[in-house]
Amino acid sequence: MLNKVPEVTIYFWIIKILCTTVGETAADYLNSHLNLGLSGTTYVMGALLLVTLYFQFTARKYVPSIYWLAVVLLSVVGTLITDNLTDHFNVALTTTTIIFSITLAVVFAAWYASERTLSIHTIHTTRREAFYWLAILFTFALGTAAGDLVAEKVNLGYALSALMFGGIIALIAMAHFRFKLNAVLAFWLAYILTRPLGASIGDLLSQPRDAGGLAIGTTGTSVIFLSAILAMVAYLTVSNRDQTSPQAA
Repeated sequence: MLNKVPEVTIYFWIIKILCTTVGETAADYLNSHLNLGLSGTTYVMGALLLVTLYFQFTARKYVPSIYWLAVVLLSVVGTLITDNLTDHFNVALTTTTIIFSITLAVVFAAWYASERTLSIHTIHTTRREAFYWLAILFTFALGTAAGDLVAEKVNLGYALSALMFGGIIALIAMAHFRFKLNAVLAFWLAYILTRPLGASIGDLLSQPRDAGGLAIGTTGTSVIFLSAILAMVAYLTVSNRDQTSPQAA
């Protein structure tokens, strides 16, 4: 197989943040406006995710539409996992943050022990791809728990929270490019932090003005960001700007 994931370009990070925002607003929309409830939303989105991952795993190369649909659905499901633990089982956000941190560390340890690398540039076997998607799932769950914990404890508001998480990501980027922070470590740290960044942006746009938001609503925010994702994925499908060439692979 060719590499099954996109190259890490500016398009990658933009779409990733858009996906995390949709994960926050779409979960709220399905839960509240369609009256599916938290459990019903979890079952529906979990089933859609399994179908999408089937097509992702059976593909022989990176297909932008399938890959990014999987990321959007993983963002929603990762959010729902944390919400279920918090709302249905009354698990404290501190506890879920610790649990998902440990779980993600175990996934990375097993991945490295099996493959001797955590790089995403060589996801060309089924086993590596399984580790990759498992890690992605828990980065979303961890990012949701940690982001909600910070929002609850610090109470900065949506705009300042977005600026804070964006600033931390910028510091990680500077540490990598200027001070030679390990590329794999920098990637995964930034990947985790894009989840609370996207959630803060989603809440800022969708929540009522008296709650500190811009009152666009979960429907409007989801439509705007899904449209942006579709446009960028269509562009990448045509241009191949984020695909590993067969020679490089």
